Amino acid sequence: MTFSDLIRRPLVVAPMGGGPSTTGLVAAAAAAGALGFVAAAYRSAAAMREQIDAVAAATAEAFGVNLFVPGAPAADRARLGSYLAGLAADAQAVGAALGEPAWDDDDWDAKIADLTARPVPVVSFTFGCPHPEVLSALRAAGSAVWVTVTDVDEARAAVAADADALCVQGAEAGAHRGTFGNDDRAASPRTGVLDLVAAVRSGTSLPILAAGGIMDAGGVGAALAAGASAAQCGTTFLRCPESGAHPAYKAALADGRFTSTAITRAFSGRPARGLVNGFLLAHRDAPAAYPEINNATRPLRAAAAAAGDADRMSLWAGEGFRAATDRPAGEVVDLLCRRR
Repeated sequence: MTFSDLIRRPLVVAPMGGGPSTTGLVAAAAAAGALGFVAAAYRSAAAMREQIDAVAAATAEAFGVNLFVPGAPAADRARLGSYLAGLAADAQAVGAALGEPAWDDDDWDAKIADLTARPVPVVSFTFGCPHPEVLSALRAAGSAVWVTVTDVDEARAAVAADADALCVQGAEAGAHRGTFGNDDRAASPRTGVLDLVAAVRSGTSLPILAAGGIMDAGGVGAALAAGASAAQCGTTFLRCPESGAHPAYKAALADGRFTSTAITRAFSGRPARGLVNGFLLAHRDAPAAYPEINNATRPLRAAAAAAGDADRMSLWAGEGFRAATDRPAGEVVDLLCRRR
């Protein structure tokens, strides 16, 4: 399928791992003419396939699956250990024990094998660009392959690997930065989505999806004017009834106590933008250690969610989060695509 076949309206609902992306959200987006994504991160290949089958049963429209490209194990185990020791009080406060800070590849090989054997319309990648052979195998199976990029150099690498489209993520974007690496530059993005789209557009004719703090029709229009083929939105759907975000998470997005976002490694060991809460402020010394820190803090975050403790939850959100509403996802799609 070509990009124009996949995109009936210039809007993609971003994959949101850890719960917010649900079968209902993807199906509602599809019914409204947007392209939704199954978030395969943190799932086994078997669990990913269950979600794919559920979405396919709920809608005949196209949808995509997003994968995280595995990185290298943490280089500084001593610093990782020191950081995790500093989380003891938070774990105790919610009655949890930290998990094992283990490295894993997120069931990468099994997911690629599954998607090659039973293709979906789109497979997108975050945290890197897979080897061109992986992209070729998925394309030969019938999938379009999209790669998330956060600067011009990453865009060039994705073009060289023969990606079909680029998801261009600006500094405003919520949740994990899609950077190929996990260095200091990844933790301090400076280029906004409109400027980045324009810069990437000057070097390629591939379709571009603009991602980063786009919360209304004006933002979508500005992205298209900058050279994007469509906008990718996530934060604006977090409070929708179809979103699987925890009730305390949804409430925090509208709570006047939370006034800003910041980028942190505190919860996962990779830079991610979320609401500034107590945990984020208290643990600014988190090292680059993904998925080790993510695996270690998972029980703590789950216990905090069970207790409704928003100060110890990872409340991923992009700039402009206050504009998120509790309208149904289809209405949000309509509002975002409304011409001015």
